[in-house]
Amino acid sequence: MSSNMKALVKPGPGPGLRLIEKPIPELTDDGVRIKVLATSICGTDLHIYNWDTWAASKVKAPLTVGHEFCGEVLEVGPGVSRFQAGDYVAAESHIFCDHCRSCRTGQRHICENEKIIGVQRDGAFAEQIVMPERCVWRTPTRLPPEIATLQEPLGNSVHVALAAEVSRRHVLVTGCGPTGLFAVAIAKTCGAASVTAVDIQDYRLSLATQLGADHTISPLKCDLVPRVHELTDGRGADVVLEMSGNEQAIEDGLRCLSRGGDYRFFGVPSERISIDVARDIIFKGARLQGILGRKVWDTWHDTARLLEAGLDLSPIVTHKLPLEEFETAFDLIRQGKCGKIILYPGECAL
Repeated sequence: MSSNMKALVKPGPGPGLRLIEKPIPELTDDGVRIKVLATSICGTDLHIYNWDTWAASKVKAPLTVGHEFCGEVLEVGPGVSRFQAGDYVAAESHIFCDHCRSCRTGQRHICENEKIIGVQRDGAFAEQIVMPERCVWRTPTRLPPEIATLQEPLGNSVHVALAAEVSRRHVLVTGCGPTGLFAVAIAKTCGAASVTAVDIQDYRLSLATQLGADHTISPLKCDLVPRVHELTDGRGADVVLEMSGNEQAIEDGLRCLSRGGDYRFFGVPSERISIDVARDIIFKGARLQGILGRKVWDTWHDTARLLEAGLDLSPIVTHKLPLEEFETAFDLIRQGKCGKIILYPGECAL
């Protein structure tokens, strides 16, 4: 058996990624060696590809990138008891320590010592990955790989949408990349009074409509703030789910927020931003919350229940490509001409 594998890496500071051969990772005592069947591209991966300020502050190259995946267990370390070869799994990408104060008080998703695969340690854009047993999630075999790999990013949107009540409330989703599209589908499934999706790409807005958005708005074609107030009987959105990280979208979303409304930040800005705290937060009595990752393992169970209830993610999966075609994938993402792109490191029916 070869001691090397294909891997997509950030070789050093600067834009771009490189597909190389590198040694397969060593198995640890508590490790689960996984053959990656499918992996999907996240907005974080685009930050790393572009090498913006955020990426330069977080990533130490060289590094195998990618953190969304599913696969088959090949072997387990001597300290592993819950998994065995042949199991179908996904994984929590935030490697939590399980002994800091956050972990010991039920907040593993904000572990004080966390290491995120594909960001601070080698990730999943490769033929194999070794994960600690505590971060591995058993996956139903009925989920095909292109859906099973979406459990981690879907969990982000579940966490965002369910951080407070969305049922019977007017929900505004700013940014219709994959996490925003997930949020649209989740809010509709959970009984929102209305869901309005905002993006500058018509392609993505059409996907939002397929996923149940009641209204779609391009801020390039109309004045967003008065339009949202018109659609909500003049009061604004009760809940804003900010999924873009774009400075203008963040400001517009705050202006669209109703008095006493809930604003949830998930999109990561590339640079520091400026907002009108007095006008848009204090004098509205707004509630703001930053969302990071998924609650472990609460959000994973919520995600599983939504999938079991029939949450349909198929419209979001717009492209399936071999790992070798990663440049095509990132070009599509930059152009906004895709939903979720699935990459296959090995042989798989596309």
